[in-house]
Order: sequence, then C-alpha cells, then structure tokens
Amino acid sequence: MQDSEATQAAPLVSVIIPAYRATQWIAATLDSVLAQTLADYEIVVVNDGSPDTEDLEKVLEPYWGHITYLRQENQGPAGARNAGVRAARGRYIAPLDADDLWEPEHLAAQVAVLESDPSIDVIYADARIFGNVRDAGKTVMELCPSVGEVTFERLVRRECTVHVCVCVIRRAALERVGLFDPASALRGCEDIDLWLRITRQGGKIIYQRRVLGRYRRHPGSLSADRVSALSAFLAVLAKTAADPDLTAAQREAIATQIRRERATLALERARKAFLAGDSATARSHLAQANTHFHSVKLIAVLLLLRVAPRLLQSIYHWRDRHVYKWHTQP
Repeated sequence: MQDSEATQAAPLVSVIIPAYRATQWIAATLDSVLAQTLADYEIVVVNDGSPDTEDLEKVLEPYWGHITYLRQENQGPAGARNAGVRAARGRYIAPLDADDLWEPEHLAAQVAVLESDPSIDVIYADARIFGNVRDAGKTVMELCPSVGEVTFERLVRRECTVHVCVCVIRRAALERVGLFDPASALRGCEDIDLWLRITRQGGKIIYQRRVLGRYRRHPGSLSADRVSALSAFLAVLAKTAADPDLTAAQREAIATQIRRERATLALERARKAFLAGDSATARSHLAQANTHFHSVKLIAVLLLLRVAPRLLQSIYHWRDRHVYKWHTQP
C-alpha cells in the first residue's frame, strides 16, 4: 500500500522503520514520529517478512494516510532499512526501530545541525533506556560514553558509540558508502559497520548529548544476547580488517580490539556455562579469557569453580549477579 501522494514535493527527512514482530510496539513508535516539531518528513514502514503481518496491518490501519508501507521477504534489519532508503525521497535518513520512541524535538534538533554544516554526514544523540531491564532509566551514553571526536579508531575501540535510532544521516553519505551491509554475520552490528565505512572514507560523524529518544530494551531483544552481539562485532572487525587501504594505525587498532573482543566473548560464554551448571566449560572459557586480561579476580574465580562451584553459584546469585562482571573487563 503506497502513499497516494507520490507527486508531492520531496520531504526533508525520510524516517525508516523496519517492522518484524513489532505489532505491540509500533503504534507508540509512529505516534512519537507524528508528534515531531519538525513536520517536513515522510515515514516509510518496511514489513520485513513479519509472521504477524495480519495483526501488524490492523494496527497500521489508522496510519495509512501518514506512511508509505512496503512488504518484503525477511532480510533482517539491514535489508529492511535498505529497502526503506531506496523507497525514500528525503535529503536526510532517520532510522528508527519499531519499538523505540523519539522525543518531539528529535528531528528538529538533529536536522538543524546538519543544515548548518554541510560537512557533517551523521549526527547522533543520547537516548534513555526503558523496559523491563536492569538499566531502565539510564541513558545509552551513561553505559556507552562517547569521548572526543568520532574517529575510525574510536569507533573500533568503542570509545564512541553511535546509537542508530537517535541518529540522522545525510542521504548522499549513505549512498556513497553503499547502504547497510545485510550479511547475516553482521546482524545486530550492521550499523557499526556503516559508521566505520563512513569514517574510513573521510566522512564526518558528530554527536550531541541531549536525550532525544527512548530506547526500549527487553529480554527478547537482539541486543540482550551478548554472545550474538560480540560475535557480530567481531565479524565487523574482521570484515574491516580485510580493507587493503587501512593505515598501519587503523590496522593495529583493529587487531588490538579483536583480541579484546575475543576475550570478552570468552567471558560471556563462561558466564552462560556457569549459570547452566557446566563448571568445566566455564573454566575453559575463563582460562581463555584470562590469557588476555591477566586478572587476579579471574584466577580466584577459576579456583572456586574447580573446588567449590556450588558455593560460587550461591555467592553469584546472592549478589544479584554483580559479584563478578562476567560481561565486562575484569
């Protein structure tokens, strides 16, 4: 079902919303877009082969006059965003997941900066986390700070984290680097791959610390699976490392981060094995991680896993899973 006003003037901004199992969230998401103080935008919703299409379209019925609606076979978030971009007409692209929300001034605040400086390719802001998760109430930048200028190396080292759902991208820059990479190995980190390609080609990314969005997290979300997220980021780094034109400094930054991410992945696998009661596998992954971290704390955990695994589990749960930060640097 396409927008019937195809001949109208091109909008300034195209909002791209992939929809997959989004029926319960998407109305609130669309309402947050329709509440924007900047009115010069279009909304493109891409049904990415969602199994709940019938229910989704019932929810979307009140919005038909406000959206362009596309349907395709499932291609994942990157493929859905790319389909939306190809159908879009705006000068700027504003990605938004179907379960996240924007503050009313999001588009106005971001686009004003892009309009004032043609050298900027991407701008992003902060977002407050909400949902049934421990970090609810915190902001993305509290957990993943952005420090200094956004450079290729800082993106690799996770010193700057671009949150895709509170960013606005200059369409020309997006097309210049070839849109999002839909490779399945990158799923969940396809946006990081995009930012690396933009900076690698000399593009400029900036941020503002204003909280301009609300980032929904829930136990079933892709971001909640740490093993998948770490594996996808490692795939992004491996892809990026294959670029023959990297500088020596860029290549070293990637190699160093790959070692760190592999160790962090081993920690996360150890945590999962430990919680599943598999002490032997947990010890193996922890030993692998500690070849990188050289942590006295991990040595103590390895000892307890060997001699008193049940005691360690009791301590872990008693401290509400905070006594050992399995998923962060020890």
